[in-house]
Amino acid sequence: MKDRKVEKVLKYTVVFEPSEEGGYVASVPVLPGCLSQGETFEEATKMIKDAISGYLVVLKEKGEEIPKESGEVVISKVEVYGPSL
Repeated sequence: MKDRKVEKVLKYTVVFEPSEEGGYVASVPVLPGCLSQGETFEEATKMIKDAISGYLVVLKEKGEEIPKESGEVVISKVEVYGPSL
């Protein structure tokens, strides 16, 4: 009988921001330093999925815990007073 590899489906919140050079930069808040980019939204989505997979493999190899999100994430804009530009 062959050993079967069991994989979990994990879901992470990804933040996509337009890049000044064009395209999108994608980041995963719960995975510090997990970033990627793409010329289009679709490409950025594919690239961040690859980055997340690689990030999780490295964590597993190091024996570190795989982060899970703690529920709903709220993203909001806030206004602050800053120095004159």
